[in-house]
Amino acid sequence: MSLINSQFTSHCGHSADVSIALLLNGHCIPVAQLGPGFLLLDTPSDHPACDAKLVMRVDENERSWTVTLPNGISAGSKRVFISSNR
Repeated sequence: MSLINSQFTSHCGHSADVSIALLLNGHCIPVAQLGPGFLLLDTPSDHPACDAKLVMRVDENERSWTVTLPNGISAGSKRVFISSNR
């Protein structure tokens, strides 16, 4: 085995445990994907425009922040637009 292959396998042995959730009116909604200005939900349901909290956990580290859902959530679309509350 070459040195490059040996280094590659020894440095790529960890997969982070990542979870993202949207906290909205006492409900914890799993987020499938988070992007710039949007998130994707696996099972969206109708909800009007509001503020909500995003919680992202990577291994044992957790970060949360407040976002605005300017268009709310539509059951007919997995994409939810968000904007930051700064």
